[in-house]
Amino acid sequence: MTATAITPGFARALPRHVPLRQTVSDSLVMARRALVKMRRTPEQLIDVTVQPVIFTVMFTYIFGGAIAGDVASYLPAFIPGILAQTVLTGASAAGTTLREDMDKGVFDRFASLPIARIAPLAGALLGDIVRYLIATTITFAMGFLMGWRPEGGVVGVTAAAVLVIAVAWALSWIFALVGVTAKSARGVQGISFLILFPLTFLSNAFVPVDTMPGWLQGFVDVNPVSHVITAVRDLCNAGTFGTDGWLALLGAVTVVAVFAPLTVAKYRRHAR
Repeated sequence: MTATAITPGFARALPRHVPLRQTVSDSLVMARRALVKMRRTPEQLIDVTVQPVIFTVMFTYIFGGAIAGDVASYLPAFIPGILAQTVLTGASAAGTTLREDMDKGVFDRFASLPIARIAPLAGALLGDIVRYLIATTITFAMGFLMGWRPEGGVVGVTAAAVLVIAVAWALSWIFALVGVTAKSARGVQGISFLILFPLTFLSNAFVPVDTMPGWLQGFVDVNPVSHVITAVRDLCNAGTFGTDGWLALLGAVTVVAVFAPLTVAKYRRHAR
């Protein structure tokens, strides 16, 4: 970078509007940066590598016998549930990563470069798709090793993976908004926990809904995560895509439509 590139006022002199092609190219470069960052700091992947193993083994042997009578009978219901919980939880890292980069001044440096202003944000969220893919692969592999044989076949399992990754990416926009709004990475983690905990645990992920109190069943039935889990179960265990699948997709599209513009607007104000 030349000396001129970091002189005061240079960032303001850069063109604010760039062609779509350059925006896509810049975003892909930033996505590659996110992947390189993951490779150099592998501890960032603990939540999508170690957590699926621990949670799958722990919850299966704790709840399997009590709920389904044995582990083998519990796996068809549990693996889709723990998959959704693990991948959606991994989506919360998007906000924390953004906040850390902003606190370190990384995004301020990007603002002085002749790149699309949205590229650092878009690239970070695109790079996180790899995290969701890792979590999905490990969770399915653990289920298979423990004896789960999805009757939906390769097509059903692949479709379920695509669905849960798409939903996680959509949800990451909520956490990205938290990341560009909160004052610290610790604050992002706390807010993300408050969002995720009721959505993932107060769902149909681990136990049958009819065993819950009536007032809780009402919440679980309208919980968007419950629809995602049911859709993943249908795809994995029967190879079917029904109402819950469409509701999950509709929810994902709605989240992106609402939170993406808010996140982009907030981020652009910061990048000025």
